[in-house]
Amino acid sequence: MKHFPPFLAGVVTAFAAIGDAHTAFTTLFINDVSQGDGTCVRMSMDPQTCTYPIAGVDSNDMACGAGGSQPVAFTCPVPAGGKLTFEWRTWPDAEQPGSIDISHKGPCAVYAKQVQDMAADSAAGPGWIKLWDEGYDDSSGKWCTEKLIDNNGLLSFDIPKSLPAGYWLFRPELLALHNADKGDPQFYTGCAQIYIEGGNTAALKVPAGYSVSIPAYVQATEPGLTFNIYSPVFPYPMPGPKVYEPTGSVSTSSSKAQTQAEGLVPSNYLIKNANWVGLEVADYSTEAGCWESSSACFDQAQKCYDSAPPTGGANCHVWEDKCDGISAACNAGDFKGPPNKGEKLQSKDPATLSGIPDAANAGSSKKLRTRRGRAIASGFS
Repeated sequence: MKHFPPFLAGVVTAFAAIGDAHTAFTTLFINDVSQGDGTCVRMSMDPQTCTYPIAGVDSNDMACGAGGSQPVAFTCPVPAGGKLTFEWRTWPDAEQPGSIDISHKGPCAVYAKQVQDMAADSAAGPGWIKLWDEGYDDSSGKWCTEKLIDNNGLLSFDIPKSLPAGYWLFRPELLALHNADKGDPQFYTGCAQIYIEGGNTAALKVPAGYSVSIPAYVQATEPGLTFNIYSPVFPYPMPGPKVYEPTGSVSTSSSKAQTQAEGLVPSNYLIKNANWVGLEVADYSTEAGCWESSSACFDQAQKCYDSAPPTGGANCHVWEDKCDGISAACNAGDFKGPPNKGEKLQSKDPATLSGIPDAANAGSSKKLRTRRGRAIASGFS
């Protein structure tokens, strides 16, 4: 009887190799709801190196991480102005708790890039804007990464309401400075594939200096990447461009309304594992049909295991149990099925985290307007 081996033979050894205090962006939440481990997330598919820092600031991996040039099957829809939460883990499959080692102190940022074709457009290159950043917080005496640890690896961000509707890559970034004084700043990143629904239909006009190319948006020798956290001289010089705050009126002309055409999760799926879904097999009423559906079920299981990222294949195992049930029915002479047709299967994704933090940029618009007002006023004084 056809039967598949456990997900990624040797996975225990592989993940043991990455339990080293590095980190990976693994899971996207939308308005405080988890989309499922790995769903809509571009991340390295190598469980041995997926938590490693980017190998050089000139690498194309700076855009969406190692392997981030490859799109994933699903793009998650988000209402205009919605809240995104990015979960970071030391162990991508949540086998052990932890987000990043406390020694890895440094800033965080969120970048975004609009694309027309999620499958074909390059992540690396021009068109990126920084929408939020935070370095060292004088009031709390903590770096952004320390706050991330306090929040169980969760970083939340509100999408500016005036961002145009359409397909976007959202890129959370961590920079660990524990070896920066030795010439080794460590960047960690990944990308979420997002479709902004019902938002601004007007084109985004980004002033010169705010739109950057990744890589090339930071230099290895700039002060923010060589900063000595052991003998710090504050304020910390944030690397990269200035934060861009989209402004202007929001146009939502119905004649130009956009709808998501690609990357939606099928509504009729029975279970999802990252960017794979299990779909019900064909009805059957004969012995030949029973075994054909059993084989088709196991074919789907294989695709699940093959596509599973380092967050794991727990739901592939759930699907394989369904396939075993069909095979058992065939062996028992029950040739009418499939059993439990169309019933959703129970996900084994890690339990949803509690205490999802407020958006880090909540209220930032008001603060930026205040600073701009002061700057304008000083120009007339």
